[in-house]
Amino acid sequence: MATFQLEFVSPEKLLLSRPVEMATLPAAEGEMGVLPGHSPMIVALRGGVITVREDGKETERLFVAGGFAEVTPTRVTILADEATPVAELSKSDAADRIAAAEAALLEAQDLTPEKREAAMARLLSAKAMLDAAQAA
Repeated sequence: MATFQLEFVSPEKLLLSRPVEMATLPAAEGEMGVLPGHSPMIVALRGGVITVREDGKETERLFVAGGFAEVTPTRVTILADEATPVAELSKSDAADRIAAAEAALLEAQDLTPEKREAAMARLLSAKAMLDAAQAA
């Protein structure tokens, strides 16, 4: 089967660099599947799970808190704010993040729209983390 090069980078390290058949990304507009030959684009990522398929089966599931992905017909480069294998997620850590994000959102109510939007994005990312941890 045809493949494309997937490069997955977090601030700490290169997490993944190899040919894959398909990747599913949590794009800001919704889930997005990428196959070889995909149209070029740059997309914002929201909090969610990136799924990698190789040899006809799912081989990786990584939670991202946000970031960007550059897609070309032969390569996908993911720049993640934070990335964790789904198997290593903790429900209690996710619940703590939700509580902190809810408090930050309350504090942001009287601030600029951009700060309220950032606080809401943190809350949605924390909730996505909890969903991924519960599904693991």
